[in-house]
Amino acid sequence: MSAIAPFSPPARATFAAALCAALLAAAVQAGPLSEKLPKPVTDADYRPVDEAAARLGQLLFYDPILSGNKEVACATCHHPRFGTGDGLSLSLGDGGIGLGPDRVADPDNPPEQRVPRNAQALFNLGAHEFTVLFHDGRIEVDPTRPGGLRTPLAQDMVAGFDSLLSAQSMFPVLSPDEMAGHFGENEVSAAVRKGELTGPGGGWDLIARRVAAVPAYAQSFAQVYPEITDPSEIGFTDISNALASFIEFEWRSDTAPFDSWLRGAAELAPEAEAGAMIFYGWSGCADCHAGKFQTDHGFHATGEVQIGPGKARRFEDHARDPGRFGVTGRDADLYAFRTPSLRNVALTAPYGHAGAFADLKAYVAAHSGSTPAFDSFEVARAVLPSLPVDDMRIVASDTDRAAVEAARVDMRPLSDEELRLILAFLDSLTDPVAKTGRLGVPETVPSGLKVPN
Repeated sequence: MSAIAPFSPPARATFAAALCAALLAAAVQAGPLSEKLPKPVTDADYRPVDEAAARLGQLLFYDPILSGNKEVACATCHHPRFGTGDGLSLSLGDGGIGLGPDRVADPDNPPEQRVPRNAQALFNLGAHEFTVLFHDGRIEVDPTRPGGLRTPLAQDMVAGFDSLLSAQSMFPVLSPDEMAGHFGENEVSAAVRKGELTGPGGGWDLIARRVAAVPAYAQSFAQVYPEITDPSEIGFTDISNALASFIEFEWRSDTAPFDSWLRGAAELAPEAEAGAMIFYGWSGCADCHAGKFQTDHGFHATGEVQIGPGKARRFEDHARDPGRFGVTGRDADLYAFRTPSLRNVALTAPYGHAGAFADLKAYVAAHSGSTPAFDSFEVARAVLPSLPVDDMRIVASDTDRAAVEAARVDMRPLSDEELRLILAFLDSLTDPVAKTGRLGVPETVPSGLKVPN
């Protein structure tokens, strides 16, 4: 029997076009696509941003002055070079050296542990619909609460915030493994260890006093916030408001090819369009990844592979992460995590709340149930700088794996061809403007400390 010659490039193109046309026809039979696709993003979907506040926030975002040991900036774990993440499965905050996948433990001051969850992307957090943040949703807009927000500190932080995003930025600076450092290393970590977070001399106040003591920052705050007439009046809520303004301005993402297509301004590549039909059609992807930013902002147990230290309480001896259950205490929320937006998802590896998958194709296959998540997980593909800790306790435990998988909701497995086309659609969500940001990385910051770059 003679060998079958491979497709020539023109033949491959003809085949791809025919395949996409067939998929489009199937999608039409399933129902009008216009009823399934989100509406185009508009300015009305976002809070207005003061660019002067954003420019101040840019400097603060890249300035290690906000960390206890003055070595970690917000940008250390949320850098545009890595899709506003850090390219690691689980971050190394305080006690790390370097940036992204090149980051390693400082031999003179190694971290006690990895940050237990993957650093989330920062795209579109200025949109009105983002009313819940963190993987477990532990802070959210709640009109019934004083100040309109629910946070783990309840009455201790209810005023002074321009947005939920501003309140969110209050937490990493006081986390020992992220930015504060550990007991005895600096005055901020010492305050955190003693539970002194708010009020004069608390962790937030100590950081604010540092910032206020830098003349360039004192001048900028007075210019951006006229109600501040003296540097002593700068509070961490003012810092967090500026940080939020920067994030909202810098990483607004609504100029991807998918956006141009929704607006009728450009065609989508045939394979990406076919992938959109599958994504918003019979695959069920859009049941959770719904709306303009491909998220329902809900919480779902999808059997995610868990690695790292987990989120056990002090009296528990396990490395599981219970997800939303840790906030609500409801059994129905066990191992459920917030649906992430998929904007720029091709840039934001590794994937999953624990960053267990470095490859998007492998992750989507496992996530959809096309391949069992734990069975398809490859330890060597996790991006974990060396630390003397056991990162695979759950992976090695049949009991722990079974507990996570038992909570998994059923999803429709994807065929190889459906997977290929959905990945083409996901590529169409990459926004060239948001990829680099609007203001970029500053060369220097007012503190004179090293900018992570």
